[in-house]
Amino acid sequence: MQKKLNIAIVGATGYVGLDLIHLLCKHPKIKMKYLCAQKNIGKSINYFDKRIKKKLPKISKFKKIYCKNVDLIFLSLPNGEAHKFIKKNIHNKNIKFIDLSGDFRINDPIEYKKWYGINHTAKSIINKSIYSISEFVKKDIKKYNIISNPGCYPTSIQLPLIPILKKNYINLNSIIIDSKSGFSGAGKNIKKKFKFKNLFSSISAYGIEKHKHMSELDQEFFKHTKKKIHYTFNPHLIPTYRGLLSSIYLTLNKKVSINKILNELKRFHKNNVFIKIEKINKAITTGNVINTNNCIISVCKTRYKNRIVIFSAIDNLIKGASGQAVQNMNLSFGFKEKMGL
Repeated sequence: MQKKLNIAIVGATGYVGLDLIHLLCKHPKIKMKYLCAQKNIGKSINYFDKRIKKKLPKISKFKKIYCKNVDLIFLSLPNGEAHKFIKKNIHNKNIKFIDLSGDFRINDPIEYKKWYGINHTAKSIINKSIYSISEFVKKDIKKYNIISNPGCYPTSIQLPLIPILKKNYINLNSIIIDSKSGFSGAGKNIKKKFKFKNLFSSISAYGIEKHKHMSELDQEFFKHTKKKIHYTFNPHLIPTYRGLLSSIYLTLNKKVSINKILNELKRFHKNNVFIKIEKINKAITTGNVINTNNCIISVCKTRYKNRIVIFSAIDNLIKGASGQAVQNMNLSFGFKEKMGL
């Protein structure tokens, strides 16, 4: 029997941190040693989330001494903070880090500065990290001590799109991606980020010309295809707390049928337990995936023979963040992939 992992969660009181704690309470191989934040020191985590019934450590500020007692640190921090934290603590060779921010998603620090507006202070250790959509890294993830959890939008987009891009089944110059997420995706400081009137009772388009997740998509599309992919991506916030639906509009190449697309997705994901491929033209909703680590994919016809729409639904806080982090932990430490999920 493997011993339990001792873990710390830094950024424990945010939306993602709380969902992560809620999931890990059910994980049989985990001991939560430290729950860390900058504020509310000494408070119980139950104060922030009534779902959490387990008796857990009180909230504390992270201290260097904690590194001697943990195997894994989850980081749920604002962009720009995780790379500073990991740089300070990377010398602890026995610790793995799972970063849920954007700090290690981009391999090129110049591109990171361009998209995030922040200088990367840990350039020398970027190559020690792996960008980890769980379904794409199962063979490699154990080799890395820094695991970069992807963004929620890129997760919902790449799971259906990468398999067919690799097969060259679609026109690379006419991809349109329309994604809608619950407002929890913007974090607890949503009102500071978005000044829209009636934010919680309206649909809001944002990041129209430049959204941080485009940098992820650019990088990963090229990594998997070695080609420049031309796409239009538009995110929206919708007046619901959680859930994300991406609608991906594609033009098929000659002699490629919708059945060929469906069969390739089934083939690619046949051993991926959290990916559910529906029958052609099946209507899906975010309600099918709320509070799960699943991604449901539906391939649909349009009125034009060579045009299709692929719908992809996830829970932005789980498969889009905390659940995928747990899945990555399971793969990294050799646990069963579904454990705790």
